[in-house]
Amino acid sequence: MAVLVGKKAPSFKTMAVENGEFVEDFSLEQYIGKKHVIFYFYPMDFTFVCPTEIIAFQDRMEEFERKGVAVVGCSTDTHFSHFAWLNTPREQGGIEGVNYPLVADAAKTIAQNYDVLAGHYEYNEEGEVTFVGEPVAYRGLFLIDKEGVVRHQVVNDLPLGRSIDEALRMVDALQYFEEKGEVCPANWSEGQEGMQATKEGVSNYLSKNAAH
Repeated sequence: MAVLVGKKAPSFKTMAVENGEFVEDFSLEQYIGKKHVIFYFYPMDFTFVCPTEIIAFQDRMEEFERKGVAVVGCSTDTHFSHFAWLNTPREQGGIEGVNYPLVADAAKTIAQNYDVLAGHYEYNEEGEVTFVGEPVAYRGLFLIDKEGVVRHQVVNDLPLGRSIDEALRMVDALQYFEEKGEVCPANWSEGQEGMQATKEGVSNYLSKNAAH
């Protein structure tokens, strides 16, 4: 699994569905200099854990927007599949009402470039190309700063849904560091103090927060 933290997020242009409309040549480049980005992958449309995550992000969209964060989802489905699922009522397992972009990665190149594809191509003994594993994306999530650099990533296996609270916490931590220049200790959350990245800073923090 590639570690993309500290590197430029791989670029792409592809079809997406946003606000119920098809978008051609969708790219994360549009957010550079303007917004932080949560770019996440999910395995497949019309499945089980996936709609709970997609809708959970939508339910917290006001918080992300208030923090100046764009949320973008991606799977290895087509934009037509996304569109159909977005027009399926929630009581029928659909994700109707989701407005943020869902990127189509039918060629699986975006998932490969982010190294979250749950399998790989190889040749068998007859020289035929086969796929080993599952041709869908793991539940990868990437926090990308305004310069287009990945600052945080987490990858879950297919059965394991993610925490939207944790995604928001990492946004808060990154923005706190960018604004204050202080680092965020274990279990830090918005409203708590950070610390200076010095010997004195950690000593002061530990002395004030030592367990009793």
